[in-house]
Amino acid sequence: MDRYGQYEAFERARMHFELRDPAAAARILEPLAEQQPDNRAVVELLARCYFHSAQLRRAERAFRRLLELAPDDAWAHEALARTLERQSRPAEAEPYRKLALAMGGKTGW
Repeated sequence: MDRYGQYEAFERARMHFELRDPAAAARILEPLAEQQPDNRAVVELLARCYFHSAQLRRAERAFRRLLELAPDDAWAHEALARTLERQSRPAEAEPYRKLALAMGGKTGW
């Protein structure tokens, strides 16, 4: 897929996400994330899609990837904390929440 096709796929996925169809958006984004594993926008939107469609293990992996790409992203730390909490893993979530707050992030999306 060329750059234009990748852009079109991302925009189509974003539209599905905004229309509250995160599962469809994730299906569009998955091949794009494989082609562009370092694209923060793609990884973040895919993580959000997984989170909002309750694919929490996948969301966790995607948020961890986002933190590899941007370890200073307070929002991503908060998002990973919420994902872990939704999996009943509050002890694992706590350090990410504390980091988010220390970085000036706010709890709540």
